Amino acid sequence: MIIRSKAPLRISFGGGGTDVSPYAEEHGGFTLSATIDKYAYCTLTNLSDKTIKIYSLDYNSTTSFLADEELVFDGNLDLIKAAFKVFGVKEGLNLLIHSDMPPGSGLGASSTMTVAVVGALKHYFNMPIELYDVAETAYKIERKELGIKGGKQDQYAATFGNFNFTEFYGNKVIVNPLLIREDTRNELEYRLVLCYTGKTRLSAGIIDDQVKRYINKEIDTIKAFNETKQLAVEMKNALLLNNIDEFGGLLNAAWKAKKRFTTKITDDHIDKLYDIGLKNGALGGKLLGAGGGGYLLFLCQYDKKHLVTSALQKFGGEITQFAFETKGLQTWEIHDERK
Repeated sequence: MIIRSKAPLRISFGGGGTDVSPYAEEHGGFTLSATIDKYAYCTLTNLSDKTIKIYSLDYNSTTSFLADEELVFDGNLDLIKAAFKVFGVKEGLNLLIHSDMPPGSGLGASSTMTVAVVGALKHYFNMPIELYDVAETAYKIERKELGIKGGKQDQYAATFGNFNFTEFYGNKVIVNPLLIREDTRNELEYRLVLCYTGKTRLSAGIIDDQVKRYINKEIDTIKAFNETKQLAVEMKNALLLNNIDEFGGLLNAAWKAKKRFTTKITDDHIDKLYDIGLKNGALGGKLLGAGGGGYLLFLCQYDKKHLVTSALQKFGGEITQFAFETKGLQTWEIHDERK
C-alpha cells in the first residue's frame, strides 16, 4: 500500500509577522492568505524491517536510521526526522518528498512540506485527520521540536486551503474561510503577477531581528506591527466587497509597513524590482514571506499586466504562473502494482 499526500503553498496578502510570538500573545494577530496550485508532496510506504529511509528529490538528499535509535538533528532533512520523532514511529517506513517550489521562496514551502508529512503519517496510522490538530502538530515539529523561528500562518494555510482570514491569540487560532466571489477570484488571477527575485532566503535571522526590535519596544516597529494587523482587516474587507483596485493600494501600504519591521526585510535589488513594477502599471505589491528574497507579488491595472511582466523580466525577474487552490491538505492511498 502506498500513502500519498499533498498540501498547497500559500500567498500571504497581509498580516504576516503578527502571528509570531510574542506579538500574537500580547496583541493578537491577523493574517489574510490564499493557497495556490503549487504543492508539497509526500509518498509513504512500509518496509519489512525497522529501517526508516527518507529521500528528498528537491535536495537530492537521503538519510536512513533505525526506528528505535536516537535521532541526530544534523541539518540533513531534520524536519522530516522531527516528524517521525513526534509521531513516535517504531516501524520501517520509506518516505519520498518533493515540492513545486524551493524552501526560502516566501510561499511557506517548508511548513507546507511538514503539513504534507503529518497528513501522510496520520493516514498511515489511521489517525483522525482533524485540520486544527494537523496544523498544530506541524507547528510543534518546526517551532518546538526544532526551534525554527516563525509564526503559525503557513501551517494553517496549507492545512485548510483556500482564502482564509486567520486570527492568532497565543495558543488559540481561529480560521475564518472567506466566501470570495468567483468574479473576484478570477479577477485576482487575471491581474496578479508572481515574480521570483532571483534568490531564496533564510527567514530565521530576519524574524529574530524583528522580534528583538519589538521586545525592545522600538516605537516604529510596534507601530508597523499594529498597522500590518489593521491592513489585513481592510484587505479582507476589500476582497469580500470585490474592490480590487483598493486591494492593490492596500498591498502597497502593507509592503511599506512590513519594511519597517527590520532593515533586513529588503535590499537594493528587491526595491528596484518593486519600483519597476509600480512604474509600469502595478497598483501595489509586496515581498512574500519573512523577507530577504523569494517572490514578489504585484496586483496590476487590468490593462498593464503585460507591461509589468515584460519590465520585470528585462531586469531579471522570473514570472511564475499560478491559479488559486480551494482545497487544503489531501491524503489518499493506492495499491502498489509493482508488488
